[in-house]
Amino acid sequence: MKYYHIDSFASELFKGNPAGVCILGDSWLSENLMQSIAFEINLSETAFVICKAGEYHIRWFTPTVEVDLCGHATFAAFYVLVNFEGYKEQSISFKSASGELKAYRNNELLTIDLPAVSLKKEKYIWDFDCFDSRPVEVYSGKGEYLFVFEREEQVANVKFDLDKIAKVDSQGIIITAPGNGELDFASRYFAPNLGIPEDPVTGSAHTLLVPYWAERLGKTSLEAAQLSPRGGRLSCVLINGRVHLSGRGAAFMHGLVLIGPNIK
Repeated sequence: MKYYHIDSFASELFKGNPAGVCILGDSWLSENLMQSIAFEINLSETAFVICKAGEYHIRWFTPTVEVDLCGHATFAAFYVLVNFEGYKEQSISFKSASGELKAYRNNELLTIDLPAVSLKKEKYIWDFDCFDSRPVEVYSGKGEYLFVFEREEQVANVKFDLDKIAKVDSQGIIITAPGNGELDFASRYFAPNLGIPEDPVTGSAHTLLVPYWAERLGKTSLEAAQLSPRGGRLSCVLINGRVHLSGRGAAFMHGLVLIGPNIK
């Protein structure tokens, strides 16, 4: 089957978040086989795409588990379809475990449309410290925690302990702070419980981040950066309970995954 490696939310190679994209026919492989392929590829997420009766469906696997939403791999899948697979329309709708996900293109700029997540304010109750600074606010949403810090520099230069992060009962921890200058906010994302020590640029994390910062800053259009070592930029818009994330992509590799007929 066809395989692509795309750097999402990147204006050049070796930036942004790399995602694997496997283009299947009109039916899924077994879950065990898709999980094994994602483990072998060993990127934070690998997307599997089928087209059945004219409708596109998408699923996402980390090296260890299937997840119900992945923004950057959805972005990568749309990038592959329009740049390599002959998809001619300006928009697409993927069927997924998180409902219908739409994506749009405007020349080189691609936009994915994800559902916003409602946040619940929490107390900072853990007896161990995952980071070298304590957050000033903590929120939860859809199995993840959002830690809010005072300054962008705390996010950029944070010292973290993955073993302690893994002890927190969550899919992952997002850390964020207001941006300096041209950025509205900055963030980083750690999910060792999903097999992802630090994710370079996380579309799904922005389904929590954008509603938070839109309310705090009183604006619905926001410029964001994820300050991982690879780094990435996103233009974000909150519209009617949906988060629109726009950026560019770069193709690193395409080829074939060779799966024998007796492998299941």
